[in-house]
Amino acid sequence: MKIGLIRCLQTEDICQATTDFKVMKNKKGAFEGIEEEIEIVGVVSCGGCPGKKAVSRAAEMVKRGADAIAMASCISRGTPIGFPCPNAEMIIDTIKKKAGDSVRLFEFTH
Repeated sequence: MKIGLIRCLQTEDICQATTDFKVMKNKKGAFEGIEEEIEIVGVVSCGGCPGKKAVSRAAEMVKRGADAIAMASCISRGTPIGFPCPNAEMIIDTIKKKAGDSVRLFEFTH
């Protein structure tokens, strides 16, 4: 599985996505039960509030070989600052619509 990771621009200064990478490597969190090898093919931010760039960035990662998109937990769960993105649901729904059923979408990482 080739995964593109999208993270929150607002949390980049305090989170370098190390936990996201660990859970992917160790197949924990959202990746529990994944049997195939996980390869990270790209890491981008949402582009900043309100997160509209996440959609085109997800599409670009798919174009470049990603068959799955993972939304970092900073977006959907607010990890590590306890403040989830108020636009997370809209971003996730729009990426699902644009990517279609052939691309797996993980709504969180850990």
